[in-house]
Amino acid sequence: MSSYDYVIVGAGSAGCVLAARLSEDPSVRVCLLEAGGPDTSPLIHCPAGLAAMARIRQLNWAFQTVPQPGLNGRRGYQPRGRVLGGSSSINAMIYMRGHPSDYDHWAAQGNPGWGWQDVLPYFKRAENNERGADDFHSTGGPLNVTEVRSPCPVADDFVRAGVQAGFPQSADFNGTQFEGVGRYQVTHKGGERWSVAKGYLAPNRGCPNLEVLTGARATRILLEGRRATGVEAVVEGTRRQLQARREVLVCTGALQSPQLLMLSGIGPGTQLQDLGIEVQHDLPGVGEHLHDHIDVVQVVNAPRLAQTFGLSLGGLARAAGGILDWQRTRTGILTTNFGEAGGFIRSRPQEPLPDLQLHFVIAKLVDHGRKTVFGHGYSCHVCVLRPLSRGHVRLATADPMADPLIDPAFLREPDDLARLVRGFRLMRGILQQPALARHGGSESAASAGAQTDEQIERFVRDHADTIYHPVGSCRMGPGPLDVVDAQLRVHGMQGLRVVDASVMPSIVSGNTNAPVVMIAEKAAQIIGRTAGTPHELRLHGP
Repeated sequence: MSSYDYVIVGAGSAGCVLAARLSEDPSVRVCLLEAGGPDTSPLIHCPAGLAAMARIRQLNWAFQTVPQPGLNGRRGYQPRGRVLGGSSSINAMIYMRGHPSDYDHWAAQGNPGWGWQDVLPYFKRAENNERGADDFHSTGGPLNVTEVRSPCPVADDFVRAGVQAGFPQSADFNGTQFEGVGRYQVTHKGGERWSVAKGYLAPNRGCPNLEVLTGARATRILLEGRRATGVEAVVEGTRRQLQARREVLVCTGALQSPQLLMLSGIGPGTQLQDLGIEVQHDLPGVGEHLHDHIDVVQVVNAPRLAQTFGLSLGGLARAAGGILDWQRTRTGILTTNFGEAGGFIRSRPQEPLPDLQLHFVIAKLVDHGRKTVFGHGYSCHVCVLRPLSRGHVRLATADPMADPLIDPAFLREPDDLARLVRGFRLMRGILQQPALARHGGSESAASAGAQTDEQIERFVRDHADTIYHPVGSCRMGPGPLDVVDAQLRVHGMQGLRVVDASVMPSIVSGNTNAPVVMIAEKAAQIIGRTAGTPHELRLHGP
């Protein structure tokens, strides 16, 4: 049995941060396990490569949900990164923190230390914003934040269209003005994707006290009574046991962290017994409270818009030129993240805060990009920021290699559907404004016939799906159905924490990557203080 102080399961957005921060202490040994392989594919590092990653499984778990009644029985798609960097290596690279009230709500639910003023220093600790430092942003952190290097002008047309539709323009969604339309900042550096594997892990790979194992699938947490003592994993086909002298840190995300706990006998006792798993700790909240941003897309055909991505002779020639530009100078059309612009709007004036998010995409996007679509155009997503529907993650079998059963219960609550219908109308109104209408586009036939609320509801049920933000399945809180406390320790256990999106008590109002990095930064300091070797909180900039 190999022995370490900390064994971290999952080298995604949280795991890479923890591995880098904890290994800063030379007196401890850290082992980081990743089921996928190294992040060597050019599809990862070239930002536009994300268009191909929805279609291939080498870097992507490509899970599916169970049939969703709210989606007319369809199975939803649940892509998750299966590579160093996790989903930060395959996502759309949008840097968003959410609204400050999201975190104050976490604290109000019985989680001291997680209010906005508590977490802002950890966002800043992580960040190197190329715009510079101010009250909201910082420089010098591992996570590089900047603008798309060679922006597409059609995204600017979307912003102008949003203003023409009556929405304010925001220059910084993470600053003083959350509400409105604008361009997103992205986690890029020098025209490349800047994942947590590149920002946090790569600079620390040479540390003698950090071991990174790829092709390492954790199968269970080793326990002595109620104490976690290590992890059993299949590493490149060989079963190994890795001892954790201090703690096991589970960072496999909202879909797989509850799965690993349950495989280890930690979870709803009756469910585990039914699968023949010996119950080590009956913790009924494991896998519950799963929720996600439900989203629907409108597609616009615009044959004259050759500067958008599309399958045509001209589009292929332009893409070929873009490959040369990116290889030579890391500039050109392949530096796009596709979702270059968007916004946060209210579905009706009486809403106290924006309850919808928009993502404007410079291509015609159908079925997450998995369906081949010819010609040029653009798309726009609208998602419900604070959905009420709650589902769960459960085990299909006791086989650790089997996919979990994923049920986000999309549109179970009527309020989610009502907001999405209102949001679809508002999105359509933006796309019809002169700034975009001048391109002569026409709404795709799939949605053009949906005009009444009832017709839009049918379109939504036929086409809505995730915008890739599952959270909440190992919820943080003090209640009987919560899984971890405010220190991220699993209730009733010793030496075991969960650190990832699964601990969010409620979903943030925006993309989830930056909040997960923040959670891991805060967890690293909590763990260091617990061990008596606190990591200094280094803030960069004013």
